[in-house]
Amino acid sequence: MRRAPRPDCTSCPGSSTEAVALQGDDRSIAALSRALRDRSTSSRELVEASLERIARLDGALNAFITVNPDQALAAADAADARLARGEGGPLTGVPIAHKDIFCTRGVATTCASKMLADFIPPYDATVVERLAAAGVVCVGKTNMDEFAMGSSNETSFFGPVRNPWDLQRSPGGSSGGSAAAVAAGLVPAATGTDTGGSIRQPAALAGITGFKPSYGRVSRYGMIAFASSLDQAGILARSAEDAALLVEAMAGFDPRDSTSADLPVPAYSQMLDRPLAGRRIGVPPEFFDAGLDAGCAARVREALEVLRQLGAQIVEVSLPNLGLSVPTYYIVAPAEASSNLARFDGVRFGHRAEAAGSIEEMYKRSRQEGFGAEVRRRIMTGTYVLSSGYYDAYYLQAQKVRKLIAGDLRRAFDRVDVIAGPTTPTPAFRLGEKTSDPVQMYLNDIYTIAVNLAGVPGISVPCGFSGGLPVGLQLIGPAFGEAAVLNVAHQYQCATDWHRRRPADPPTGAAQ
Repeated sequence: MRRAPRPDCTSCPGSSTEAVALQGDDRSIAALSRALRDRSTSSRELVEASLERIARLDGALNAFITVNPDQALAAADAADARLARGEGGPLTGVPIAHKDIFCTRGVATTCASKMLADFIPPYDATVVERLAAAGVVCVGKTNMDEFAMGSSNETSFFGPVRNPWDLQRSPGGSSGGSAAAVAAGLVPAATGTDTGGSIRQPAALAGITGFKPSYGRVSRYGMIAFASSLDQAGILARSAEDAALLVEAMAGFDPRDSTSADLPVPAYSQMLDRPLAGRRIGVPPEFFDAGLDAGCAARVREALEVLRQLGAQIVEVSLPNLGLSVPTYYIVAPAEASSNLARFDGVRFGHRAEAAGSIEEMYKRSRQEGFGAEVRRRIMTGTYVLSSGYYDAYYLQAQKVRKLIAGDLRRAFDRVDVIAGPTTPTPAFRLGEKTSDPVQMYLNDIYTIAVNLAGVPGISVPCGFSGGLPVGLQLIGPAFGEAAVLNVAHQYQCATDWHRRRPADPPTGAAQ
């Protein structure tokens, strides 16, 4: 394990902005913002560099579904004009990508499904709208598991995404396209959504930082729903500092989302430098069960030692119902999915089957042709657990267990500021390795799902390697405790350099 001050971290002793490498694919958003403001680079140059890397490398990664060069360059020129007038904020002119689950006005939004392959939204999601208002430039839409259902990014209608650390392995799901794009330096950051770990799990497998805010902190308006009580928008980026800058722009009350929290948004990026002395970090023994890869366990324990050396007090806490989180999630999430996806029937929205002999046949064939196997499996599961005679036995019982899991976390946060543990039980697995066994695939999210069931914030940061593949450290905070999570993550990244490690560029050309 190597520990060193971050050259681009202004809070680290001895740091220097001049020490930042000037390769277009290796700068943090904080560094890019400084370069844009001192006019040592332009937004057009950054966007052109991003588009060039996408054109050269995405054939091997399949991280993007849609790329918008004309629109991106026009937005970059507008950003440069604002900067020349001395206007704009810290994100003005920075290129990013959006997960293809966020509606973008006039730009295809497919949710990686044949069902929505031709959908052109007439409006922007709130996340897209707010980031555009902050001046970011969207270069394209990233690949994902179909309707965000999956843990490997293999359920996309547009083909699997490949992990830039090893093209034969998964980048995780469902925000795997965003994770691969950031890890490979195609963009410095990308949006994602997290229903059961879909930001944190791919961030861990791709060796980047992935941040899921509290439920309700970021509006879900215009974000195509999977499981409405669990879905949350967030960020995949290179550092906690970058995530803080972006979430500040995304977060806040939105009257168009009935679940949006009407709470002030703290200036997260101004709260990163607080020392960890006095912080109490809880470590549940349930996170270190027999299913955890030995290399992952060792890297996480080393990360905990770094936090202890930074002044934090490591405290054991218990989450006794953690083992129930996966079965609970796979009742609640499919139930909500079966309801949310009912609108995609070829009449109100989505793909319509051709030459159907009757209305009933048209409905059946449209949904059968439009949805992939994993989506159909979850719709059928959800319909079953909500059906008469089974609602009490499954869905109602799952909601009761959900309360127990949330209660475990609340009691733990009475004693500690942040909970720490592994993000995933193993490093990145091979593509196809788990597709024939859905239960094994679902267990990959065992350490992340409780966070969504309780609606609290969580972040995954790189903490080393196991077998040459990245390992993630997960930090969890109490509801609306984003500032504490980002603070601990940032201080850890000031003391280590795992988040600065980059994979070699993949070979150009078609997928392997």
